[in-house]
Amino acid sequence: MSSQTIANTKNLSEWLVANGLEGASQGQLLEEYCNKLLAMGVPLLRLHVAQRAFHPEYGGIGFDWLRESGFSDEQYTYSETPVQQWLASPFYMMLQERIWEYRERIGIEGHQSTFPLLQGLQESGATDYVAAAVLFEKPDPSKGPDPNDTPEGMLISWTSDAADGFSDDDVALLKETLPVLGLALKSAANRQMASDLLKVYLGRDAGQRVLSGEIRRGSLQSLDAVIFYFDLSGFTVMTEQIPAPSIVEMLNDYFALAVKIVREHGGHVLKFMGDGMLAMFDHGELGDAAKSALDASVDLGAGMEVLSAGRAAKGLPHTGYTLALHAGEILYGNIGAETRLDFTVIGSAVNQTARIGGMHGALGQKMLISQAVQNAAVDTEYDLVPLGRYMLRGVTEPQMLYTLYLRGS
Repeated sequence: MSSQTIANTKNLSEWLVANGLEGASQGQLLEEYCNKLLAMGVPLLRLHVAQRAFHPEYGGIGFDWLRESGFSDEQYTYSETPVQQWLASPFYMMLQERIWEYRERIGIEGHQSTFPLLQGLQESGATDYVAAAVLFEKPDPSKGPDPNDTPEGMLISWTSDAADGFSDDDVALLKETLPVLGLALKSAANRQMASDLLKVYLGRDAGQRVLSGEIRRGSLQSLDAVIFYFDLSGFTVMTEQIPAPSIVEMLNDYFALAVKIVREHGGHVLKFMGDGMLAMFDHGELGDAAKSALDASVDLGAGMEVLSAGRAAKGLPHTGYTLALHAGEILYGNIGAETRLDFTVIGSAVNQTARIGGMHGALGQKMLISQAVQNAAVDTEYDLVPLGRYMLRGVTEPQMLYTLYLRGS
């Protein structure tokens, strides 16, 4: 290894460590890494990195850098059967054969690669392909990594279009700095994984708060908000009549719609409770929150009709819904035991929303809205129709309830 390559290795390693400690994202890290390799004289045409992702929608993420077009990334969705492109790739072969380094000089005249990817790279002018696998967990020695259930780690390839491909010093630089690159990417991936999972399981706002350090039991914030309680109708009876997989699929279908609409209107989904969903709208001013909650209610009603009609047309289980809205002061934060916390809301406003939700059957209305929401919604165009005053369980004073009149419904 030349003295210049030794110096480049040291400089690149130090830069990777510094950026890893500073919390650079995977994309930021890889894009600048490629630029630094070019500046050091490495004839890099293409970089590709694949990492496993812990996410409910996709199982992996791929990062690409091309000298002419720059950086891009792609999420790989879950698939019951491996796609042909993956089965025919060098990465798949490496994991299957437990080969941690692979090189193929694809620029040799007359060379025919067994991999379609490399054949395509050769036709576009590439001459050299170097790949490596770095595992972040120790595989079972009796089984090795399963290429169809990729372990946590990274698969990386570098491609050159120089006449003679990568030099020995180029390859030495890539290999010597690979463990440091892997560690920096592992740090970035773990941070991204934590952010993704917290957002999925706690919601966007709560997840961000927890990731930012709001993790002490009893740390609560007082908010004026509109509580939004969505519930599916007749669910208990349906669970006795419909196979469990069909029930779960139906729940996911309806909840996907409800979550999408709440989020589109700036609300925060707090939790799912069986066949119900609790959300809140907190926009600073209670009037703004009430308008957003009512906007969401209208869109949800329309969406539910379309979704249920579509499911019915396919012969799938379908049902109706109820919705209760109430406004007031809530406590939002960490509640529970030292070893099991929940980031949620408590307060009389939350309890009263549940009590209002229990009145749907008696009043025969899908949407029930409290006096507090009606008071806050004075500047909206919605027609809130009074239904009368009712005693709610656990509430000392009778409460005026309203429903939302939808013209044309």
